[in-house]
Amino acid sequence: MGTPMSALTKISNWGNYPRIEADVRPWPLQTESPQIARGMGRCYGDSALSTHIVDTRSLNHFLDFDAESGLLTVEAGLTFDEILQVCVPRGWFLPVTPGTRFVTAGGALASDVHGKNHHAEGSFSDHVRWFDLLTASGEICRCSRTENTELFYLTLGGMGLTGIIKALAFYLKPIETAYIRQHTLRCENLDETMAGLEAYGHWTNSVAWLDCMAGGRAFGRSILMLGESAKQSELTQAQSLNPLKIHSTKGIPFPIDMPSFTLNRFTVQAFNQVYFHKHPKGSRDSVVHYEPFYYPLDKVLGWNRIYGKRGFTQYQLVIPHADARKGLQEVLELLAKRKMSSFLTVLKIFGEQSENYLRFPKAGFTLTLDFGISASLWPFLNELDGVVERYGGRLYLTKDVRMNPDFFRRTYPMAQEFMEKIKALDPTGKFQSLQSQRLGIHA
Repeated sequence: MGTPMSALTKISNWGNYPRIEADVRPWPLQTESPQIARGMGRCYGDSALSTHIVDTRSLNHFLDFDAESGLLTVEAGLTFDEILQVCVPRGWFLPVTPGTRFVTAGGALASDVHGKNHHAEGSFSDHVRWFDLLTASGEICRCSRTENTELFYLTLGGMGLTGIIKALAFYLKPIETAYIRQHTLRCENLDETMAGLEAYGHWTNSVAWLDCMAGGRAFGRSILMLGESAKQSELTQAQSLNPLKIHSTKGIPFPIDMPSFTLNRFTVQAFNQVYFHKHPKGSRDSVVHYEPFYYPLDKVLGWNRIYGKRGFTQYQLVIPHADARKGLQEVLELLAKRKMSSFLTVLKIFGEQSENYLRFPKAGFTLTLDFGISASLWPFLNELDGVVERYGGRLYLTKDVRMNPDFFRRTYPMAQEFMEKIKALDPTGKFQSLQSQRLGIHA
């Protein structure tokens, strides 16, 4: 008997662009090609979209936990949200987390996610011990730093192009409490912001919210937030009543797609003014729950709808330390010159890069910008590409929706080698995404 027919589903990832029709079926592997695995769809562009999609969310079981080493083994479709609900009350936390807990463990591996602690603790792949991968040949391979090593490094950050991750084991880190000792500083310009991120590099977590609309002496001003896991002795009396409290599992739904004109230079500028001046000059200390520190946007379910039906994209770049000041200034000046506005602008610092073939982080500064989709956006982002490349930077594939293949090859030094090895591993091109086709990985 042949494969049963399936109705096409309209689907997009978190940026709501592009929106396509695809044959979406649950695990296991589809018989048709090309196909790609997809979990929660929290990548921003087209890296988890293809003609045929394997929905991995049914692979959502805990498999094993070693309480001595903290090694957790799970199926790839289990989400960080589900992991936190079980592990936090037992005194364990994720080693690395992005700004949302609604990602699957397999997706975190394929995207090699990073967080506020990259400069101190690396990216997610640095904490992965092994994973099981279903390859194009139908074989399930156990991959680690000592077993199927090449396939291991191809898959970490490989955007799902080596096959479907079935299960993985990674190390959690012990915590005394579910709270964060937070130190917040108001930085009056870009120099203060960058100096602050470097000076407080001994803190495990650091991130700066940047006002990209401010000019003059306030150019690049920010709110810098630092964090360390809080000890029991640092909690308030109320917090001490439940020191390992999990996050709220309830959220506020965002009910409608906002009109596309809602977010513009004037509304973004007004929001930035209010948010910046809400924080007093100087610094302040507090103890906050991990939820608002790591996942401030998760409270609003469907917050991506604020950008309207056209959708949005997130442009995340990294520029090495040596040229970061000049590069970031040019990027921000270009925003002002072209009258472009980014609703959410975040600056972080990266540590050393990993051994992955498609590694995004490199020691330097990483800036994230949000833009609503419009006709004027694409030529503007092409201009930004020129600045990023001139200063030795690159873009994060998980956020990308429009990078061209030449730029990809020039800025990812192991891109050509990755493509050759993917061709040898999957000669018929069973695993492809819209992104991999656009970047010429399967050409």
